[in-house]
Amino acid sequence: MLFNSIHFGLFFPVVVALFFATPKQYRWVLLLAASYYFYASWKVAYLGLILASTLVDYGAGILMGKQDSRAARRPYLLLSLLVNLGILFTFKYFNFFVGSAEAALASMGLVWNAPVLDVLLPVGISFYTFQTLAYTIDVYRDQQEPEHHLGRFALYVGFFPQLVAGPIERSQRLLPQFRDPKSFDYQRVVDGLKLMVWGFFKKLVIADRVAIYVNEVYGAPEMYGAWPALVATYFFAFQIYCDFSGYSDIAIGAAQVLGYDLMENFRRPYHAKSVNEFWHRWHISLSSWFRDYLYIPLGGNRVPRKRWYFNLFTVFVVSGLWHGAAWTFVVWGALHGGYLILGIVTRDFRNAIWEQIRRLASRFEGYEVAGWSQLLPSISTLRRYVSVLVTFHLVLFGWIFFRANTIGDAALIVNNITRIGYDGLTNITSIALGETGFAIALLAIGFMEIVHLSERKVDMRHFLTNCPVLVRWTVYYSLVLAIIFTGVFNKNEFIYFQF
Repeated sequence: MLFNSIHFGLFFPVVVALFFATPKQYRWVLLLAASYYFYASWKVAYLGLILASTLVDYGAGILMGKQDSRAARRPYLLLSLLVNLGILFTFKYFNFFVGSAEAALASMGLVWNAPVLDVLLPVGISFYTFQTLAYTIDVYRDQQEPEHHLGRFALYVGFFPQLVAGPIERSQRLLPQFRDPKSFDYQRVVDGLKLMVWGFFKKLVIADRVAIYVNEVYGAPEMYGAWPALVATYFFAFQIYCDFSGYSDIAIGAAQVLGYDLMENFRRPYHAKSVNEFWHRWHISLSSWFRDYLYIPLGGNRVPRKRWYFNLFTVFVVSGLWHGAAWTFVVWGALHGGYLILGIVTRDFRNAIWEQIRRLASRFEGYEVAGWSQLLPSISTLRRYVSVLVTFHLVLFGWIFFRANTIGDAALIVNNITRIGYDGLTNITSIALGETGFAIALLAIGFMEIVHLSERKVDMRHFLTNCPVLVRWTVYYSLVLAIIFTGVFNKNEFIYFQF
């Protein structure tokens, strides 16, 4: 069931109404049934996978809780890892690794007719697998008490707002919330609905609109020149952000309407001043998962420098594979690992360069030259702007590989962009969207960025709450009307459903 569907438009209000009408001690039953219905709307058979993962990890947690030492708990952790990662590997990575091995053997003149699994990737399998693995690892580490209520544990694994694309919640945050009775709170419901509307705006007005342009160019990169390739790449940066953060907004808002608090998953990532900061702002629930369950166990940064670089690079290559079973994602992950290492290696050099700029600017103190008297205090601001610009374009380059269908297509896009010139500049608005659609996309992106800049100082939802009624409802109606009249209603799946 897609959030951007009539099905969900009917499903969610009914669930909310029934939730608050149901006695508090039985609400978990309603939510679990609704969550399984939500997931089964894609394919009923895949309920078996989520049930298997739930039962194995519930049992592993109970059995680990009866042991006094990590050594005694280890077999049950290994069982959880084997089952969950085994399911994930079979459905998501088997064909990729077998196909890669077949290609490698063919390059050496050896023939192997590799077996192929003809199965569809279950929606959200990477998300709920990581969520339930976090629980068993935390129980193993004594950071989480085993959950003895099977129904509440099943709800933790399958809670419908964040089931198929996160945020990836930790058991310490979400499980206790299912034990607490939730009362109807008007302001909380209104705040949740505001966030949902904002998520729908990002998805329907921006992401699904620019996707038309991106799909046209990236679907046949050999047909388009430098300017379309460049514009499509910029558009994809906003498409993937608005698509995924839009989903997170809808999920967090829907949970808030019901009284549950999901973690923030995006924090204006394109305003980051470094790639490291970008990953503290982008898909926060996943980046923190890799930090806690892979990077730190590998040794983190408390190891010799070369091993530290290895740890960083390994985590991001694995992150790339998590996103998709294709070499394009591996390259994307490796790029980000390389960016982080490069940032560490060049940190002192970059600081020295900016110190020299500051000293140069200080020489003009006391001179009556228009503008120079204000330069010194703005050096830090200039550095921030330059850092944000550079970081965004490093991330942008990585998105080329993330979006391209093959490594060859990515190379072709890069090659096209490097041949940028004046030719073709006047034709960029005629591709796919047309001039009106192109203008709507730019205006919507610009509006979103104005909101993001404002949110550096004030939370817009709270700001609107304190505005006069006329202003507040004008904004609400304007957003809803913008979605209705400029949204793209073609039932596009959210990008991260494929992961």
